[in-house]
Amino acid sequence: MSSLGKKRLEVALAIATCAIGSGGASAAPTPGVEVPKQVILTASDVAMYTSIWKIYFQEDLSSKQVIEMLAELGLVTAAAAGTAYIVSKATTAILCEITDWIGPMGWGVAAAIAGSITGLFGAAWAVYCDYLYCQKELQPA
Repeated sequence: MSSLGKKRLEVALAIATCAIGSGGASAAPTPGVEVPKQVILTASDVAMYTSIWKIYFQEDLSSKQVIEMLAELGLVTAAAAGTAYIVSKATTAILCEITDWIGPMGWGVAAAIAGSITGLFGAAWAVYCDYLYCQKELQPA
């Protein structure tokens, strides 16, 4: 398996692990405290994003300057992605609050929603990192 193939497999496993963890945490009923739980899950998502970055580039994302990162993403893309992420987390919190009232069936729905959102954003970030990595590898040394 190629180096890129190994990175992609490792990233897929990292995303799956985080998505399952996010879904499992969201399944636990916590009436009235969904927003704080979403803040914790957001921190988990950030850890997933930094680990995906580290898998591809062997550097901590925190060591990369914020301005550099915004330039790579494009300011409009970063703002749009950030807004979409915040809206999705707020929507997930509201849906999880509603599903807490339904009982076990609702908890399963909450887990599926949260896990899917985490997986979707993780996959989008992985595609972006993969693109950057491939561009970096194609450049002559």
